[in-house]
Amino acid sequence: MQIYLPIAEIPVNVLVILMLGLATGLLAGMFGIGGGFLATPFLMFIGISPAIAVSTSANQIISASASGLLAHLRKGNVDIKMGIFLMIGGFIGSTLGVSIFRILQKAGQIDIVVGITYVLFLGSIGVLMLIESVKVIVKRKYDLSFEEEAKTNENLRFQKFLNKLDNLPFKVFFPKSSISISALVPIILSIGIGILVALMGIGGGFLMIPAMIYILRMPSNIVVGTSLFQIIFIASNTTFLQAITNHTVDIVLAFLMIVSSAIGAQIGTRLGYKINADKMRTFLALLLLAVCLKMFWNLFTTPAGLYVIEILK
Repeated sequence: MQIYLPIAEIPVNVLVILMLGLATGLLAGMFGIGGGFLATPFLMFIGISPAIAVSTSANQIISASASGLLAHLRKGNVDIKMGIFLMIGGFIGSTLGVSIFRILQKAGQIDIVVGITYVLFLGSIGVLMLIESVKVIVKRKYDLSFEEEAKTNENLRFQKFLNKLDNLPFKVFFPKSSISISALVPIILSIGIGILVALMGIGGGFLMIPAMIYILRMPSNIVVGTSLFQIIFIASNTTFLQAITNHTVDIVLAFLMIVSSAIGAQIGTRLGYKINADKMRTFLALLLLAVCLKMFWNLFTTPAGLYVIEILK
């Protein structure tokens, strides 16, 4: 069944879009990520321009994250106070990111920048996650350790870095997470995430979740829900700004993905409590690498259409 997308200006298969939204929602619920790292590239794979794919993915992230957040709120696994500080930085970052997006779009470079950014980020994160997952699995199965001395030195350097963060001013106590940290740390972290949301159409959870665990030192059971909380507001600001400044949000495409991702997020949240975390982390790493390789291939292959005609605004 085909449907015409008015902003993307191409017909697409409705079932393909619905399945993509469902998969995005599953990832949002299971890992506390918006799922845009999967949705945006796959939208580009089916012929939607990177600018529209990025902006529309940011829109559907709101639905997937909100649906997953409700499930975590019912379990009491959300630090609202920390989420507000993350939201403040996210608003600043996403506003800056949309401005950069606009500049690149006017220069005609947004497509190549989106592609290269995805290859670099997904490739780096996928490789690191896969290495860590393999180490954990091998250690548990064969009781082997890897580079203990190097790891000890690395831990010492990281501890010194954390000590410097602890000495920063404007300390705030977060009772839900039982931590005390400078307000500057979550704000600066979320500024970077906000920029990525605008430029890549991602929720940023696959970067924010490790940062919340290792840098903010939040309890792991609080991290996913809090990540979803801040993603909603950052993605909302990004979508609003993309719509009014760049006109790249396709409402028909967004609606189809919103409906299916909301359903997927509820299923994913329940699965997240039942499935082995190490195996799922390995699966996520392989998925990231697969998408990265496909994006890399697309950067060097001849496109189906060599010329694109656009109306300048």
